Amino acid sequence: MRKTRFALASLLATVVMALVATPVAAQASTTVELINQLNGKLLYIAIPITVMVEVILLYTVLKFRNSERALPTKENRRLEITWTIATAIILLFVGVASYGVLANEDVTYQGNEIDAAEDPVVITAEAYQWGWNMYYPEEGNFTSGTEIVIPKDRPVYIQVTSQDVIHGFAVPELGLKQDAMPSQQNTIKTVAKEEGTYQGYCTEYCGVAHSQMYFTVEVVSEEEYQDWLDEQQSSQ
Repeated sequence: MRKTRFALASLLATVVMALVATPVAAQASTTVELINQLNGKLLYIAIPITVMVEVILLYTVLKFRNSERALPTKENRRLEITWTIATAIILLFVGVASYGVLANEDVTYQGNEIDAAEDPVVITAEAYQWGWNMYYPEEGNFTSGTEIVIPKDRPVYIQVTSQDVIHGFAVPELGLKQDAMPSQQNTIKTVAKEEGTYQGYCTEYCGVAHSQMYFTVEVVSEEEYQDWLDEQQSSQ
């Protein structure tokens, strides 16, 4: 009984630690940072539960391996109440932690309204069989083909749509994923934190050349972005 209580107490202590634990590694965007933080917190819950279940399972197998027949367990109300409360606390923590991420606009942006006061970069990602056209509607609506260039530390809104069938817009390293629906526009929002080039692709099987639907997202400094923008506008 003491061992069981100790295991449950250790599990609850881990939950408390997870509430204040945050990853220190640099993240490529605010979106992937939120997702990774949630994954890390859930691991603080999942690992102790897994270890405890495996220890109990191993103990049971070893102790009762020579038993002739199964015996009914005795009722233990304290134990039942304890693990019911522990389960409720764990589920409450998972629900609160998940809601804090899912309610953030950088993870699940709702609607198509864009706050101009943020000085955002607005991009339309239009999919077709089998490729992408990236437009900058606020900058003259020029197209950059399959290349997206965005500045670091500035809000970015990507309006995802499709010309024909259902496609999928995904940039895993930035934590971005959104369905591209015909005659519909779905908006995702993020803020890039690390300069570099990130691979994007279609995540919905859309036909024979689905595997060719790649694009890139290049995160640059604000100065480099303005230079690139001027070059694109002057050439188109």
